[in-house]
Amino acid sequence: MKPVLLVLNFQTEAHLHQMAQSFPDFELIYAPDAEQAEAAIAVHGARVRSICTIGATGLSAAQMQRMPELALVCAMGAGYENIDVAYGKAHGIAVGNGVGTNDECVADHAMGLLIAAVRGIVKLDKATRAGVWRSALPLPPNVSGKRLGILGLGTIGAKIAKRAAAFDMEIGYHNRKPREGVDYRYFDELLALATWADVLLVATPGGASTRHLIDASVLAALGEQGVVVNIARGSVIDTQALAEALRAGRLAGAGLDVYESEPLPPQELIALDSVVLTPHVGGWSPEAVQNSVDRFIANMRNHLDGKPLVSPI
Repeated sequence: MKPVLLVLNFQTEAHLHQMAQSFPDFELIYAPDAEQAEAAIAVHGARVRSICTIGATGLSAAQMQRMPELALVCAMGAGYENIDVAYGKAHGIAVGNGVGTNDECVADHAMGLLIAAVRGIVKLDKATRAGVWRSALPLPPNVSGKRLGILGLGTIGAKIAKRAAAFDMEIGYHNRKPREGVDYRYFDELLALATWADVLLVATPGGASTRHLIDASVLAALGEQGVVVNIARGSVIDTQALAEALRAGRLAGAGLDVYESEPLPPQELIALDSVVLTPHVGGWSPEAVQNSVDRFIANMRNHLDGKPLVSPI
């Protein structure tokens, strides 16, 4: 029997076909939700050799233990927070990701959320459809000239900063340490960055170490004219604290592509017209998804040929 390539995240028929055609010596099994994944591992675990997943879905040590022939795990996007990388590496399993494949798309989407949240574009659209003219509405603020604080100036954060600079935004950032070759203002404390910024943009990895980094104290520091934008992981923002700050007028708005409850909408936020929500599509475009599929195939092909992964973790 053929070894199995197990795909645990959503794919189009065309991309499943591309994967199957790329690896004809493998049986491709598609299990894009938790129930299907459990059933697939139960039935085919002994033959699973390679896995395609995403950071949000991940792959646990317990799951890996049920697949004794597993040799490769790849996340299609940059994130891999729910993959037990340490267990995989300790047991000779190569682990890779799709870093760089959707950066431009995420940065574009981040700027869209930022502009929509600061300018109140969704609220203005709703008012216009209801026949409300501009003279009856408060003046929406500029984006240009605002201070943008970026939490996580990695590759995506840097691309967002480049776009924001074109809007004449002043840029600061917080990382664990300053990034070499960067002229933006560095803050060694998140609270200090939030106090300085007009817009706080979250571009940090997810996982236990960043859970609820954006809490009530950070939102209070951002202030009643402040806006928070999240294109990273929903777990980074304390949703309840965000909802309370927005309802109380202690924060002006938010633009979120990710949230703790996903794929369900954040019930605490959906009634608030100061929040712009999108369904975790920041990294989704025809170009970006194709890049991610191509990268997975390149990683797997290199692994099968005994070469280093294109983008190892």
